[in-house]
Amino acid sequence: MTSHAICIQTRMAVWDLSVSVEELGPEAPPLKISVTSDLHIGGVILKTVEKSQIKQDWSDHALWWEQKQQWLLKPSWTLDKCGIHADARLCLTPQHKPLQLVMPSSIVLRMRVCFSSPVFRTIMGICKLLNIRRPEELSLLWPVEEKKKKKDKDVGEEVYDITCAPLPSTGTIPKLANGMPAFFAETPETEVVYKILAVSQPAPAPETIAKLYRTTNIMEKAHINSRWLDSSRSLLQQGVKENDKLILRFKYYTFHDIIPQADVVRLTQLYEQSRWAILLEEIECTEEEMMVFAALQYHIGKVSLTEQSVASCPAMEDLDSALQCLEVKMEGESSADDMLVSFMTYTQPKRLTLKGYKQYWFTFKDTTISYYKSKEESSKEPIQQMNLKGCEVAPDVSVAGQKFCIRLLIPGPEGMNEVYLRCEHEQQYSQWMAACRLASKGKTLADSSFSSEVQSIQSFLAMQKTTPRNNTAQTDESINTHSLVSPRYQKKYKPKQLTPRILEAYQNVAQLSLTDAIQKFLQIWQALPDFGLSYIVVSNQSSKK
Repeated sequence: MTSHAICIQTRMAVWDLSVSVEELGPEAPPLKISVTSDLHIGGVILKTVEKSQIKQDWSDHALWWEQKQQWLLKPSWTLDKCGIHADARLCLTPQHKPLQLVMPSSIVLRMRVCFSSPVFRTIMGICKLLNIRRPEELSLLWPVEEKKKKKDKDVGEEVYDITCAPLPSTGTIPKLANGMPAFFAETPETEVVYKILAVSQPAPAPETIAKLYRTTNIMEKAHINSRWLDSSRSLLQQGVKENDKLILRFKYYTFHDIIPQADVVRLTQLYEQSRWAILLEEIECTEEEMMVFAALQYHIGKVSLTEQSVASCPAMEDLDSALQCLEVKMEGESSADDMLVSFMTYTQPKRLTLKGYKQYWFTFKDTTISYYKSKEESSKEPIQQMNLKGCEVAPDVSVAGQKFCIRLLIPGPEGMNEVYLRCEHEQQYSQWMAACRLASKGKTLADSSFSSEVQSIQSFLAMQKTTPRNNTAQTDESINTHSLVSPRYQKKYKPKQLTPRILEAYQNVAQLSLTDAIQKFLQIWQALPDFGLSYIVVSNQSSKK
């Protein structure tokens, strides 16, 4: 009698569980599966598949718990361990679904991505398919609302379908000798898609630039940070549905090593993002800098028609890239001097007064500038010391007028203090400007990036110098100037005024190869004062601000 009672107590109760199957359609009622609390998730999937009577490959399917907004990805866990009861609504759905992805070059890809993994791993899968190294530099964000409102008007937007691509979770993706994933070579259509990803796109029409969304104030710039997806949660958990449109962008502005031979797609997409940032005025630049950017765009557009950034000999490419990496590492290991000294003129302008420059003896050590009346008094107490950590650094340069000034906005107890340093020549300006930029980030002259920063500034100054014009450049009527500059300069100047200035800057970059021109564009972009700055809205709990 006792043993019979024990047997009844250990018997598990059978109850019905509702499971929807996506393949049956949205109108189909959920299937009722008889289960017990000790049944594992894998068993639930097996029973659901048997009851659906659909014969197909179910290996990519998993259960989605609607009420909890949670994936059930551990097949060995029991229903009791997962906390699932009779009122739970589950859905058997594929983990990889089609998604429309807007690339930095603005082309739209339709591809299968993982909806069950954290967004960080999903991006790793996307980059694996597209042959993009360093996926940790990128992230996904929602399109702006204005684009959704104009959805009906954008009927002509072309979408490139590559849903035929293998799932990245299946293992390594074979590549051809030029680095292109093998599946892109299976059809002429997919091969065209890879070429579009790997080669810079033609300059957009001025009307296209004018129609695109542009931020007009700091609040709108800060709004972008509310559109980034959470990298630790899955797409489905964040409300992303099948065939939704998301934007893929480089989110973090510290880029790892770029090897042109291995980073064809990555380099091109990074260039496209930087180009659109300039054209849409997401980052400020001076008029001279805009002309250089326009010249580089014009050159890259011309060279892209005849030259590809993918070389033809993989063995030599590997050797060249290894030598380049070794050269960069050796340059980084050689430490710079830990101090700068020189005569410069200095002014701290005040309201309603002209800038009155006075000459002093300056020293730069660690992140601090000190200045004295003369070199002999440098062993005494300085007139003033300025710690540049956290300050704003901006160039005030005119190469044609031999003006090399550094504008500093230094935080102080009473607000920002504006200071101008006037250098005597390019070499002095390059060193001091590089030192100021590093100091604003808390870095010293001993930092390994000091020499490369100096070289970057020097090469940028060299590109702004006037060179004897080529006769072919003077008569080049094919240049579409308003496609190469931001709307601000489209309104300020007519094409006839812009053409000679852009072609003048073009003479300094005309000899660059496609890869060198793209890298030069990125180098100047990264040297802009506002590069890497992100705005975030912070609300104070004690007030409504």
